[in-house]
Amino acid sequence: MRRTAVVSLVTSALLSACAAHTAAPRQSRISPSLQPETTVPVHARGTFEVQITPLPADEYADATSTGRMGITRQLSGDIEGSGTGQMLTGMGTTKGSAAYSAIERITGTVGGRSGSFILQHTGIMHEGAQELTITIVPTSGTGELTGIAGTFSIIMDGKVHRYDMAYTLPATH
Repeated sequence: MRRTAVVSLVTSALLSACAAHTAAPRQSRISPSLQPETTVPVHARGTFEVQITPLPADEYADATSTGRMGITRQLSGDIEGSGTGQMLTGMGTTKGSAAYSAIERITGTVGGRSGSFILQHTGIMHEGAQELTITIVPTSGTGELTGIAGTFSIIMDGKVHRYDMAYTLPATH
């Protein structure tokens, strides 16, 4: 099997495994001093469809490899909008060991407020044990989403992709 096909398969497995691992939303790891003064986080929940498109991959003579993927996401529910981004993947030499990092821009409405923000994904899998953290990049909000902060969780419900975004926004004046 070509290495790019292997990277694509590992990336799909890593995303599915990491997504299944994030069934419970996590608290933000961002220091409280980096978050804007806001009220208690609220949750935006809904479903999404995602397309992952392989881009040219780097190949190495040993068993490790890196890959690059394009991300296109359509969100519905409390977030109405779309996302685009890129993902980098790395596959270890042991089955079930891989990692990915991605940057994705979400554009649309959240809680009736329109604008955009950027998500930073970090997923790692070591011999099948996985962890996924998706954080809203500080100060990346635009328009009525300026000042948004929080985390984004992916929940796999059979073949349905669900999200739960715990977020805060400054009060409107």
